[in-house]
Amino acid sequence: MLAIFLKTLPFFALIGLGYWAGRTRFFSAEATAYLTKFVFYFALSAMLFRFSANLSLAEVWDTRLVVAYLWGTTFVYGIATIVGFLRRLDVPTVAIEAQCAAIGNTGFLGVPMLTLLLGPEAIGPVLLALAVDLVVFSSLIVILITGARDGQFSLRMLRTIGLGLIKNPMIVAIVLGFAWSGMSIPIPAPMNDFLAILGGAATPGALFAIGASLATKSAERLYIAGWLSFCKLVLHPLFVGFAALFVFEVDPFKAGVIISAAALPVAGNVYILAQHYGVAPQRVSAAILVSTALSIVTVSLVVAWVTGT
Repeated sequence: MLAIFLKTLPFFALIGLGYWAGRTRFFSAEATAYLTKFVFYFALSAMLFRFSANLSLAEVWDTRLVVAYLWGTTFVYGIATIVGFLRRLDVPTVAIEAQCAAIGNTGFLGVPMLTLLLGPEAIGPVLLALAVDLVVFSSLIVILITGARDGQFSLRMLRTIGLGLIKNPMIVAIVLGFAWSGMSIPIPAPMNDFLAILGGAATPGALFAIGASLATKSAERLYIAGWLSFCKLVLHPLFVGFAALFVFEVDPFKAGVIISAAALPVAGNVYILAQHYGVAPQRVSAAILVSTALSIVTVSLVVAWVTGT
C-alpha cells in the first residue's frame, strides 16, 4: 500500500501544484481554460493516437471486459438514478448526478497514471473503459436531458449526439489510431518522435489543469457531494470488480485495470455538461472537488489491492 501511495503521490502532487496556482491566481481561469484546451485537443489526442496506432484492435478488444465494465457502471448509474428520483429530483438533475456517480476522470487522469502504474499492458483495457464512458454514457446524458426538456426523442437529438461524438478529439484519436494500426502502416520515425514529444505533455499538463480547475470550484452541499463521491470511489469499483471477477470472469490483470479505472474521481467533463445545460453545476463542482481529494487515498488502496502490493 505504501509503495503504491508513493507512486501515485507525484500525480496528485501535480494536481496540488495546479490547485495552488489557480487558488493564488498565479494561473488565471482563462489560462486554465487554454491549458485544458491544449491538453484535450493536442497533447492527450497525440498520446491516445500513438497508443492506439501501436496496438491491434483485434488483440485489444475483449467482449467480456467491455460488458463487465458496462454492467458495473450501469448498476451504479441506476443506483444514483433511483436515489435521485426518491429525492424527487427532476430528470436532468438526476442524469447529472448519475453521471457524477459513474463516470471517472479516465481521460485526463486514468490514461497517464494507470499506464505508468500498471504497465504498458494496461493501455488496451483503459482505452476500452474510456470508449464505453465516451460513447455510451456521454450519449445517454444528452438523451435524458434533451428528451426531458423537449418532451420527446427527436432526430435533432441524434444529430447532437452524433456531432458530439465526432467532435470529441479523444474518440477521434482512438479511432484513427486503431484504423492506422489496422492498415498495418508503420509510424515513420519523425512522426513517432513528434507524437511522443507532444503526447509527453499530456500527463503534466492534464494533471496541472485538473488542479487549476478545481481551484475555481466550490464545495457546496457537501452531503450530496459525499454521496456522489461514495458512489464513484467505492460503489463503482466494487460493482465493476464483482462483474469482472465473478460474473464475466475477465482476465485477472485486465479486471484489475478496469477496477482501477472505476476507482477514479468524478470526471471534469461532467461539469462542462452541467454548465452547458444549466443543470446543478455547483453540485457537480463539489462532487469533483471532494472525490478528487479523497481519491488520493482510495485510488492507492484500490491499485494496491488489484496488484497485490
